Amino acid sequence: MPTRSPHVLPEHLDSPAMRNAGRDLLSLALMDARNHTLHLLDQFESAPLIPAEGLQPRWLAGHIGWMAEAWLGRNTQRGRGSACAFQPTRLASIEPHADRWWNAEQMDRRTAIFAPPPPSLSVTKSFLLLTLESTLELLEKTPETDDALYFYRLALFHEDLRGEQLITLAQIHGVPLQIPLPTGMQLREPLRMPACHWQLGSEPGGFVFDNEKWGHEVAVPEFEIDAQPVTWAQFVEFVDDGGYDNPAWWQPAGWAWLQNLAEGEGRRGPRYVDQIGVASGAVLQTRFGARLRVAGNQPAMHMSWWEADAWCRWAGRRLPSEVEWERAALGASRQGFRWGDVHEWMANSLAPWPGFSADPWMGYSVPWFGRAKVLRGAAFATRARMKHPKFRGFALPGDDVRFVGFRSCAI
Repeated sequence: MPTRSPHVLPEHLDSPAMRNAGRDLLSLALMDARNHTLHLLDQFESAPLIPAEGLQPRWLAGHIGWMAEAWLGRNTQRGRGSACAFQPTRLASIEPHADRWWNAEQMDRRTAIFAPPPPSLSVTKSFLLLTLESTLELLEKTPETDDALYFYRLALFHEDLRGEQLITLAQIHGVPLQIPLPTGMQLREPLRMPACHWQLGSEPGGFVFDNEKWGHEVAVPEFEIDAQPVTWAQFVEFVDDGGYDNPAWWQPAGWAWLQNLAEGEGRRGPRYVDQIGVASGAVLQTRFGARLRVAGNQPAMHMSWWEADAWCRWAGRRLPSEVEWERAALGASRQGFRWGDVHEWMANSLAPWPGFSADPWMGYSVPWFGRAKVLRGAAFATRARMKHPKFRGFALPGDDVRFVGFRSCAI
């Protein structure tokens, strides 16, 4: 198994500055990420049997190795960076069945009758170790330029994204992960932000996710925004006031989403919540298979966009825009703006910005434009190097399995 150099401090590897990392730090970070993946995979293998339907942890782990090899070891255009073709000429994999096992696009097209048997755990782990070894050997000979290092940085951040997805699967299946959970927050008054012109998005240099392209100036009127995400104590008031029974607070599509869940599972609260209400004075939520009493000053999580929007309507507030959130995250930290406990829903749908062009990993953003809502910030399950204030996450509005909450703005 790969190991981390004892001479490099963890904060050097797990920092948003990794977007500009050179060969040496990238090499260590890639080993660190693979160790994390293998550790999570082991947690699933020692857990109770996971249902066959749905996304499988072992497949997701194999896909991490496939992605790195497809864009690095097998990619004849890897040196072109983001200018690489969407479908470059690829060499053969070190695993003959790799594409049919771990390429999501090819899996969708094939029929089961021609599919090879799924790989064993030992085959999956061997593939992960061999692809990492190949990646590190190539990296040693790579020039220190943004184009040349582009796919190594992409492989690192893709693995970090999938690592958080593995943690989400652990929550779904009740796998008892040992992971620090969010703590209570010191509640502060909402922050008043003066009007300004803000450079929204990222500038060229280092690694940039394609949906962050490119930085452009936006006029931002004065606004008031919560200093921290909405807490369980605040959300309990909405539930106790009949928020899940009153269509007045819900958009029609959100009410239809809720009714569909209510018919199937009697939903009258966020996902994984077993008990919630002012009368009981408690929120009991299942986290990684354990039923826990959650403190009222912890951020409410596992929220769909529909639930976040309904709470805001009930409270006489609204969800923030992306530019408001980014302005506060980068400009109001000394005033107490807190983020990083949960991903946060924004008001707007995911859409390309001026100057957008898709990067070679075409499936990352483009299929979700106009369908998904934007997420900003990061969660307790997010690697620190992914906690960048310019990062634009996204999910469908009915997605409530992720570690997502929200904050509000004054209308």
